[in-house]
Amino acid sequence: MRLLMLGGSGFVGRAVVNDALARGWSVTLLHRGNRRPPAGATVLHGDRTAPDGLAALGDGEWDVVVDTWSAAPSVVRDSARLLADRAERYVYVSSASVYAEPIDHAAAEDGALEPGSPDDGDVAYPYAKRGGELAAIGAFGEARSLLLRAGLILGPGEDIGRLTWWLGRIARGGPVLAPGPRELSLQYIDARDLASWALDAAERGLSGPYNTVGRPEHTTMGELLDACVAATGSHAQLRWTDPERILAAGIKPWTELPLWTPPGELHDFLNGLETAKAFEAGLRCRPVTETVADTWKWLQGLDGVAPQRPDRPVLGISAEAEAAALASQG
Repeated sequence: MRLLMLGGSGFVGRAVVNDALARGWSVTLLHRGNRRPPAGATVLHGDRTAPDGLAALGDGEWDVVVDTWSAAPSVVRDSARLLADRAERYVYVSSASVYAEPIDHAAAEDGALEPGSPDDGDVAYPYAKRGGELAAIGAFGEARSLLLRAGLILGPGEDIGRLTWWLGRIARGGPVLAPGPRELSLQYIDARDLASWALDAAERGLSGPYNTVGRPEHTTMGELLDACVAATGSHAQLRWTDPERILAAGIKPWTELPLWTPPGELHDFLNGLETAKAFEAGLRCRPVTETVADTWKWLQGLDGVAPQRPDRPVLGISAEAEAAALASQG
């Protein structure tokens, strides 16, 4: 198989490239050259936002194109149009954020969607991803486009600062503000499992939208943070705290305490996605202990300093705010 990866040196794109190379596929990647790409791929340089950013793709044919773009849909539109006659299938890594709120989880992939346009420039994330979907369909048609509506993505290579923040915090030890309840569900997918299924599905000729994330009951906050303690070998003490106390202290879910949202509408939106279609089509998700341990091992190879995407905010509660919240518990 011949793969063209648009990107490929970052988080999910790198996982796709690594998986394809391990299969013995011929891999070409187009990227801006800001990061070192995986060894073994043919590397082309181009900035997709520049007027001549696709010049390096002037010739060549591929079986599969994978695109993870999450900003202006017009960028996906231009790439897909250029490649429509020279590639068999376009795989677009989208997001469950394309579903309109309040999300109807029972409707699964047939749920109501946010508006979007393939011609949009810079728009909010949900509209950008929906516009990207429409761009892929517009160029390749529904029969040759595969839309991966991913949820939360974790694992080695993460450059957002979610699981990596928790690993770094727990590795420092001491009392840790652990947002409860322990049994609160957490739905995510390891980037490597997403990549593996994407390539399997493309090879099999699947098309259309798939909710690609672990099952809602895949793990819990308790299991994830316990796995962080075990992986780091830390003597950290998890101080489980009721959601009401955390919110009363002015601590922001999801950003100051990454991955966590209190029980309620937002939590259900983020952690209740129906995934039966993808699992019936072969999706498999490794246990949380493996994702956490492998992410910690990867971080150790970077001297514990995780990469940070420049277009995303830095996550995590300050040491002072955490200490104040812990002190208030007595």
